Amino acid sequence: HHVAVQLDDVGQSFEILVQDGLTADSFIVHGRGVLHISVLIETMRREGFELQVGQPKVLDKNLNGIRCEPIEHLTIDLPGEMAGRAIEMVTRRKGMLLHMEHRDERVHLDFDIPARGLIGLRSNLMTATQGEAIVSHRFKAYEPFKGEIEKRSNGSLISIETGTAIAYAMDKLQDRGTFFIHPGDEIYEGQVVGENSRADDIGINLCKTKKLTNVRASGTDDKVMLPPPIVFSLEEALEYIQEDELVEVTPKSIRLRKIYLTENERKRRKS
Repeated sequence: HHVAVQLDDVGQSFEILVQDGLTADSFIVHGRGVLHISVLIETMRREGFELQVGQPKVLDKNLNGIRCEPIEHLTIDLPGEMAGRAIEMVTRRKGMLLHMEHRDERVHLDFDIPARGLIGLRSNLMTATQGEAIVSHRFKAYEPFKGEIEKRSNGSLISIETGTAIAYAMDKLQDRGTFFIHPGDEIYEGQVVGENSRADDIGINLCKTKKLTNVRASGTDDKVMLPPPIVFSLEEALEYIQEDELVEVTPKSIRLRKIYLTENERKRRKS
């Protein structure tokens, strides 16, 4: 009830539309894009609310029996040597290059791109250009659906235990992919704790401690060296999750999780 009241209050100042979801404690929020929605969530988070947010979706329209989707006019201004990489990233998301103009050391690019192709694009461009890209977009029109966009190609590393993440266990499993957590973090079953280096999801136990024997001399324990984890902003997390995942937002943390926390339940839902 408190969330509903707050969404209504904040929704008016943020120009968003709030509808009831399928359950009493779920809501469908319509906004102008991932950034717009993430600013709303961040505002509520600062006021002490805890939320779980699903993958953002773009609204299609049926025009004269044809499935149509919103197309955005996208402009990118960036250093010239990075233009090729940016063009590749946009065209992979069904974007079409309309115009390219060299201005001193920089290049100005104009594209048309489906609105759903923008989800995750800004953060990827910023990473690829070390923050040098200037990105803006505006709605252009509804046009016939442009076809499927290739999804995130890597699966998730999912915790199968609830407890404290142990450096020893993380060290043994770091060849499986990239972690989103630090040793010592509290984790729970069904939490997405990293990205798999392969395409499928895999359950892992990061709470496993080392079996100590009295044979080893104290002080001979191997020092565990782990690369720093990936830490998502709220916008990046919303852009990253798959359909069967949620972003869990609390005043203290942003975590990713599966909608169904136990492996048995996930298998049952798939079959």
